[in-house]
Amino acid sequence: MLTAMIVMFVIGYIFIALEHQTGINKTAIALLLGILLWVMYIFSGPQIIVGADPAAFQNFIHQHPAYEHLSPLAQVREYILNWEIIDHLGNISEILFYLIGALTIVETIDVHQGFDGITRSVKTKNKKKLLWLVAFITFFMSSVLDNMTSAIVMMMLIQKLLSEQRERWIFGSIIIIAANAGGAWTPIGDVTTIMLWINDNITSGNIMKGLFLPSVISLAIPVWLVSYSLKSNSITTPSPTSGVSSLYLGKQEQTSILIIGILCLLAVPIFKSLTDLPPFAGILFTLGFLWFYTDCLYNRKKTDSTGLKYRIPDVLTKVDFSTILFFFGILMAVAALEAIGLLHQLSDLLNSGIHNVYIITGIIGFLSSVIDNVPLVAAAMGMYPLTAPATAGGIPETAYLLNFVSDGNFWKLLAYCAGTGGSILIIGSAAGVVVMGLEKISFTWYMRHISWIAITGFLAGIGIYYLQNLIF
Repeated sequence: MLTAMIVMFVIGYIFIALEHQTGINKTAIALLLGILLWVMYIFSGPQIIVGADPAAFQNFIHQHPAYEHLSPLAQVREYILNWEIIDHLGNISEILFYLIGALTIVETIDVHQGFDGITRSVKTKNKKKLLWLVAFITFFMSSVLDNMTSAIVMMMLIQKLLSEQRERWIFGSIIIIAANAGGAWTPIGDVTTIMLWINDNITSGNIMKGLFLPSVISLAIPVWLVSYSLKSNSITTPSPTSGVSSLYLGKQEQTSILIIGILCLLAVPIFKSLTDLPPFAGILFTLGFLWFYTDCLYNRKKTDSTGLKYRIPDVLTKVDFSTILFFFGILMAVAALEAIGLLHQLSDLLNSGIHNVYIITGIIGFLSSVIDNVPLVAAAMGMYPLTAPATAGGIPETAYLLNFVSDGNFWKLLAYCAGTGGSILIIGSAAGVVVMGLEKISFTWYMRHISWIAITGFLAGIGIYYLQNLIF
């Protein structure tokens, strides 16, 4: 059944890649694929389901004594329905609710012409200079904000600055690479680095020192290569769109919405550190605050029905729910493969056959372009437990095991590869899926024009990390 599910997954990806040729929307394919894989999983038989994670299954039965007297088939059905699918759905919902909150905040800023002032402050009319500027703003933004929010904000700015679709696709692709590279070198830049940081696999100072240069190189090389594909140097700006009339809000009030909206996005990691609640709670809390603030502004105005389109209930209708459902389908499909034990089998294969941390993490990087990097990193953390230096020193394979101590090469490379590897395919990261939805970038176009560039930067970053270790 595992083989059949992998084949179905590949077929689904092919249909997603051929969206423009078939005329079938990628969201429809993703939804069909995600649910179909769970149907295949639930009919795969008790032995396969229990064998994927025996400890989790036994723990579930132990916590629910009423199920002990059921048949094996009934037990696994209860296990899937009351534990596995709920657990995965909870994790996926966190991402989806975060995405809804972030998109709504950014769309609210945009509706109130908040980005117009920022775009007017961009003085350069040279496309190559703009490409470098956008790349490194995104890079540093995603080191403190999450990759998805950084990609949303920067893509909205690019849509204001560039009128040609091909150029927006090129800039959008660089935003994806920059967001993923920027999230890899700080402990709070990505979910995977947060996981490693909380578990003491890495420390903040060491990961920033060790991965800053590789991450910069993994972005700089793609920007340099992509800059040659820009046909002209002059920027063609799209015609300005009508925004909020001064009848409703003045410039000062519009600016206040921009400032509060940006602060709402920046407040999410602070909210998480103070409360330990997941990021979706922070983004929804700040969205509620922005909603309250804008309602207070409009309640003081004498607005007719036209003014309602600038309030958040109407802004919500502009949020691209097709992208959100696409995200749901893809994540559900990956979750089904994780549930049936694919990640466990891959980890066993890597653990038994390869004893080189550069190769292992490099493979994980390529896998992260297809499989969500969070379960990949979680599987790697389970497969390679954190080793104490004293323990490693007393074992014949000391040099190899030292890679797995806190701040060891394996953990830093894992953070880098799992993060930047997601840029290889456009659906390999949250930033990629968001930009794909906002700009309708074709899967095949990205694969033909950008994937090889992303791979070049990815491998160059690994090479720089290796040279750093040799020199320092």
